[in-house]
Amino acid sequence: MLIEKVTEEYLQYLKSIKRYSENTVKSYHSDLEGFNSYCNEYYNKEISGISEKFIKSYLMVLSEIGIERKSIARKLSALKGLFKFAFQNEYIEIDRCSTIVGPKFSRKLPEIISVSSILEAYKEIDRNKNSKMIKTIFEILYGCAIRVDELCKLNYGDLNLKEKTLRVFGKGSKTRIVPVGEKSIVVIKEYLDTKKFESIYNPLFVTKHSKRIYRQLVYKLVNKYLSLVTDLKKKSPHILRHSAATHMLDNGADLKAVKEILGHENLSTTQIYTHVSVERLKSAYKKSHPKS
Repeated sequence: MLIEKVTEEYLQYLKSIKRYSENTVKSYHSDLEGFNSYCNEYYNKEISGISEKFIKSYLMVLSEIGIERKSIARKLSALKGLFKFAFQNEYIEIDRCSTIVGPKFSRKLPEIISVSSILEAYKEIDRNKNSKMIKTIFEILYGCAIRVDELCKLNYGDLNLKEKTLRVFGKGSKTRIVPVGEKSIVVIKEYLDTKKFESIYNPLFVTKHSKRIYRQLVYKLVNKYLSLVTDLKKKSPHILRHSAATHMLDNGADLKAVKEILGHENLSTTQIYTHVSVERLKSAYKKSHPKS
């Protein structure tokens, strides 16, 4: 079968069966598109005719043209998924991609901002005529540590102020319940008092044209106000999520509890925040070590 045909089926599988998000499927498509072009260039269009040596030659070309190791590792991961899918569906007799080892790279620690910087951002937001919505966006991104895509999907009915919880529709179509703090509740209520929701299915946040809010707009808002209070190079909504996770660990939160709040599949993903959370380690030392 043609490599392009298998790729199409694989992407459809990720979307329909694995229930990956639209953005994740787009990322897989982007990573596999380059390999498909490489196959076409060398007239190796049948997936059954692709050897381990050919796959390695593609990875070598990526390295030679200056693609970062992290990106190469991600592209290899996509290829491994594709060839595993092809093997399971008997399009190939041997999975020649399974034994290929990706490039090693050091994982960057996530950047975070301080609580005081977030409070400073709130002061700047208060000067905006639409401050209540913007502040609530910040409050939920940071206070509930959710992803920007999860924020955009929120409906009015996902909020339960009585139980102080938020229902989040996350990656892989998985739903989780996230606690909402007392201070966040105050900010959210002030915002809700300015709105009128006709149905629990109404978007929680909308644009000035009454359309559901979208990730680019959220990024623009967060970037605007973080730029006023921090010199961090990256000022995306994910910084608020990183900061929330680290601040929770700083204050003694259980790692497994943080994992559930963040909606991580594996504990190892959450553990990176323990490397950031130096203050938490210092606190534990002072409380328990006899020499502290």
